[in-house]
Parts: sequence; C-alpha cells; structure tokens
Amino acid sequence: VGARSRDILYQFLIEALVLSLIGGLIGIILGVGASKLISYFFKWPTLISMDALFLSFSFAGGVGVFFGFYPARKAARLDPIEALRYE
Repeated sequence: VGARSRDILYQFLIEALVLSLIGGLIGIILGVGASKLISYFFKWPTLISMDALFLSFSFAGGVGVFFGFYPARKAARLDPIEALRYE
C-alpha cells in the first residue's frame, strides 16, 4: 500500500524538471529584457533567435533532470520508517 519506489522517483524527477524549466523561463525573460535595454540605451542591434531560446529552455530542463536524478533515486530507495523517525 502506498507509493512505489518508481512513483517517488518520478515525482522527484518531475519536480526537478518543473523547477528548472521555471528557472529557465525566468532566465530567458530576464535575458531578453536585458538585451532589449542594452539595445535601447546603447543603440546596439540585438538578435535573439527562437532556436537559441528553445535551446536554452531545453538545456535548463536537461540540467534539472540530470542533477535531480541522484536525490530522486535516493528518496525512492529510502525506507519510509527511517524517513519518519526524526520527524
């Protein structure tokens, strides 16, 4: 009864993915905004391609999944009794 190890692993990986994609989106918005400000104040032309935006968003998601895998696996293997012992 309860969540299987695989369910816990997926939950942690999805959380890592969502958080990293949100961070990637915030970074893209700030980067585009900074680029527009620099372009406006210094009269420099800026070009931001959709490919670069897609690549950076995908990279953020990939980093989140990659670095979220170890904690997710560790949480999935954790004994529930041990996890609740110090609560």
